[in-house]
Amino acid sequence: MSRYRYQYYNYFPRSQAREAKGGIKAQSKRGAFGTSWWARRWIEVLESFNIGARLGRGRSYARKGQVLSINIENGSIAAKVQGSRSKPYDVRIKVKTLKKKNWAKLGKSLTKQAIFAAKLLAGQMPDNIEEVFQDTGLSLFPNKRGDLKTDCSCPDWSNPCKHIAAVYYLIGEEFNRDPFLIFRLRGLERKDLISLVGGDSTKADITVAAEVQEDNPAPPEPLAADPEEFWGQTDKYYSDFGEVRVPPVSAALPKQLHSFPFWRGKESFLPAMEEIYKQASQLGLDVYLSEEKFTMDD
Repeated sequence: MSRYRYQYYNYFPRSQAREAKGGIKAQSKRGAFGTSWWARRWIEVLESFNIGARLGRGRSYARKGQVLSINIENGSIAAKVQGSRSKPYDVRIKVKTLKKKNWAKLGKSLTKQAIFAAKLLAGQMPDNIEEVFQDTGLSLFPNKRGDLKTDCSCPDWSNPCKHIAAVYYLIGEEFNRDPFLIFRLRGLERKDLISLVGGDSTKADITVAAEVQEDNPAPPEPLAADPEEFWGQTDKYYSDFGEVRVPPVSAALPKQLHSFPFWRGKESFLPAMEEIYKQASQLGLDVYLSEEKFTMDD
């Protein structure tokens, strides 16, 4: 009887998600979500649940922009995902937070290596930071069933479902941009983490400037807004600029910003900006050369 019932249910077509407008789209178009080791570790937790085809559909939802919103708080994630019904589904993910005494215990181990604060402020996760957690009997990422609780308002009996998986994948991608996110989910805000590893966020910033960003020192004072004052000349002639050419690296400044949180555009931000910068650079060069020619002939 059960075999025939199974065949009967197979006659029903798979539900199709409604098109979502203005949703959050994953930056990765194929392959893995997240390139950093800490992003991959987060994804490994999801994939350890062995939810089969729902993982693939979750990836598809994340890339199509079916996730409408994600709100991250201390130890929790709330999201809305557009499925096959008119009303989006509510997704909630709760991560077990560490107690204050555990963070204090961890802080004693972290302060033994000043490079932790420097790397974290530079947007990097120290490679051996998980070992520090393990040495104190803790874990940076959820590693037990009770560390992670998920819920979705959809009728799917599986937990996690494809809607939860989509949110999970997008969070993993966000870890690439913001390594502090995993600490927030475990109960510690950025400012508290800096205080924990460095004692003072100002001192930690100085450490980063000295150890990580020596090649790009910050200017001692705000740059002048007036172009003539900025370049240190008051005449209108351009002959003192030296060689003027299109920059070898397009969109160098936006690339330093990395990706924006939960990007919603139809195109990826950096590739789009790179093309705009290329066109603007060539146009600027053409304008400069034409004005220089006019000045010389004049």
